[in-house]
Amino acid sequence: MPLTDTACKNAKPKDKPYELADEKGMFLLVNPNGSKYFRMKYRFNGKEKNLALGV
Repeated sequence: MPLTDTACKNAKPKDKPYELADEKGMFLLVNPNGSKYFRMKYRFNGKEKNLALGV
């Protein structure tokens, strides 16, 4: 299920960082200080990697 604009804006910080999943490895990382970052998980040579896409 795709991540909506309102879900991103309404994401509140918690005690620990958490992820709101989008499709095909993309997710929104919400940190305890309230910062939000888009990231993408992928595999290269059998190892999981993260790509930072921006705020």
